[in-house]
Amino acid sequence: MDSTLLKGLRVLETLALSPTPRGVSELARELGLARSNAHRTLQTLAAAGYVRAADTAGTYECTLKLFELSSAIMDRVDVRRLATPHTQRLADVTQETVHLAALEGAAVVYLDKIESPQPVRAYSSIGGRAPAHCVASGKALLARLSHDDLAAVVGEALVSYTDRTITDPAALRQELAEVRERGWAVNRGEWRSSVSGLAAVIFNAQDEPEAAVGVSGPTDRLLPKIESSFRDEVLKAAEGISRELGCRDYWRAAARATD
Repeated sequence: MDSTLLKGLRVLETLALSPTPRGVSELARELGLARSNAHRTLQTLAAAGYVRAADTAGTYECTLKLFELSSAIMDRVDVRRLATPHTQRLADVTQETVHLAALEGAAVVYLDKIESPQPVRAYSSIGGRAPAHCVASGKALLARLSHDDLAAVVGEALVSYTDRTITDPAALRQELAEVRERGWAVNRGEWRSSVSGLAAVIFNAQDEPEAAVGVSGPTDRLLPKIESSFRDEVLKAAEGISRELGCRDYWRAAARATD
């Protein structure tokens, strides 16, 4: 393992996730580096165009180079572009926030979103993450993993975020089995007690899970509507996006065994 490269990446990630410019000493303390090491790493990143000196003396911030690279990658993720008409329709019908998410390890990453027009709504950000076992899109995708892959991703330690979070692995596996059976997943205030959601998986041309699409909103407003109207709309969006990706029979893909 290249320890120098690893240190550089840690500094870059910390700066990228920081809401404000950071100083050399501050970064060194946070990352457990010598000040001289942190300074040298920042100078290297600056020479490569990834960071620059900020207006505040002695501090650094990221340039747009990371955005340029991430945009190039995102442009190759066809699901985001092809999903737009379907996610927009879903947002128009439900008037709630719509997410497009992909599974990465034990978390989901939000690839795209359409904000609810309502003043009280679920807040998130494109590129943001959420624990997969606590949100509807995550559970929809976890439900498609084989037993071994699920065990590798989730393990035996499920973090609790609210009093509704599923922390028992056996209980999670049981719920995921139900998700596979019915075709959609629900989050009932399991990550943030005030926010709930519903999601369904999207399949590609190989009938493999590509992403998940769902709606989220305030728990007291969303939960009463989940089974009465939103379920069918989310499934319609998931089927439509899957068709755009080349999936010929959405329900055949959904019925495939995971093991």
